[in-house]
Amino acid sequence: MKKYKLKINDNTYNVDILDIEDNVADIIVNGVTYQVELEKKIQQTKTPKLIRSVVSPSTESETATVKTSSPLSPKGAGYIKSPLPGTIVNVMVSVGDKVKIGDRLLTLEAMKMENNINSDKVGKVLAVKVRPRDAVLEGDILIEIGD
Repeated sequence: MKKYKLKINDNTYNVDILDIEDNVADIIVNGVTYQVELEKKIQQTKTPKLIRSVVSPSTESETATVKTSSPLSPKGAGYIKSPLPGTIVNVMVSVGDKVKIGDRLLTLEAMKMENNINSDKVGKVLAVKVRPRDAVLEGDILIEIGD
């Protein structure tokens, strides 16, 4: 809402512009609401309107299942994916290891910072797809965990 103070013929008016759609403006003048039709077509602003895409978790067990669940429930089998591009520094697990939620699986260096990648699943490590010094992109599968 934009507020203006107008002076017309030595009379002061407080004007609030509520909304402008096409050539019709909803305004309040000294507490009274009016709909005003504008003669001049309103130009679209040059700044584009940003629309964010839908965000979903980076891990999934099956594409047909819902990708969110309560934080304390077991997640089942699935993949641990890279949350951002970087380089693998250290892998703490190997095939056959049993992991639970919160166990550190590997360390990923991204933007000169080391990030711990923890398990969000309970199960056994079925495959480790990366080794230290491997470069990974966002969304790359790092580790497969199964039941």
